[in-house]
Amino acid sequence: MKKLTVALLSGGISSEREVSLNSGNQVFKSLDKEKYNVIRYDPKTDLDRLVKDASRIDVALIILHGLYGEDGTVQGLLELLNIPYQGSGVLGSAMAMNKLVSKQLYQQFGIPVPPYMVARRGDAIDPETCSHRLGLPLVIKPSEGGSSVGMSIVRSKGGLKSAIDKAFEQDETVIIEAYIKGVELTGGVIGNSDLQALPIIEIIPDEAHEFFDYEAKYTAGVTQEICPARIDDLLTTKAQTYAKMAHEALSCMGYSRTDMILKDKDIFVLETNTIPGMTPTSLLPQAAAAAGLNFSRLLDRLIELGIERHETGR
Repeated sequence: MKKLTVALLSGGISSEREVSLNSGNQVFKSLDKEKYNVIRYDPKTDLDRLVKDASRIDVALIILHGLYGEDGTVQGLLELLNIPYQGSGVLGSAMAMNKLVSKQLYQQFGIPVPPYMVARRGDAIDPETCSHRLGLPLVIKPSEGGSSVGMSIVRSKGGLKSAIDKAFEQDETVIIEAYIKGVELTGGVIGNSDLQALPIIEIIPDEAHEFFDYEAKYTAGVTQEICPARIDDLLTTKAQTYAKMAHEALSCMGYSRTDMILKDKDIFVLETNTIPGMTPTSLLPQAAAAAGLNFSRLLDRLIELGIERHETGR
């Protein structure tokens, strides 16, 4: 069988560049070289080369995180070059990257979300109003971006302004969200039209971290990840259902990973990642392995789904 030529894109120019490069290295090592001829591209420096090589590329693997990679921009370029790629298209990528748009669509689909307010640069922010409407603590985060960059938990009205200013460093729109203390869960989904919900993972940051922040995500030993999560069958089914509903609400394709909070018997959806971390020990690959799909085979499946979506014009 003829080898497929795979364009592996990692690096880029977002705040998550180093994470992307690390993921790209792991993906390169795990791709079956008997099946694939892999050519690496860093969008920070190699877009001209990618365009020139387009006619000989069979499929692209986008291992980019954050803006200019996970937000539909690179996906649009690949569409123009007629190169199939894994994961969501331009629309799904853009909507999932924007936390405000995501929340609005979740609500339209009947998916529970924490109560929230929106602040835009230049708005007058009244801490008294925010705390009265949403209570304390509050979660402050930029509307766009990933890996919890720019995110804070505020426990007093006096800390609100500095947290919002920190989030404004990343985006023009900031989400002010009620803090829900509970069990952090994440649910992966694989598929285009026929969706497979993966086992739910329970995330437990160590006591030095209030939430699953950038350091907790990427520092070895800081976070305990339990798969399958220690929840009963009914809650597992509910979490998997919400993961699939979120995937569909945002027009995702190929795969996604949705983060949730469980409080008592209620589950609230926080956000959906269209290009989740892609090392063998990252959350979605962990869940896929628990479902019997090792990392190399997971990459095969994502490539297959990307080509299938391209051929069907979805």
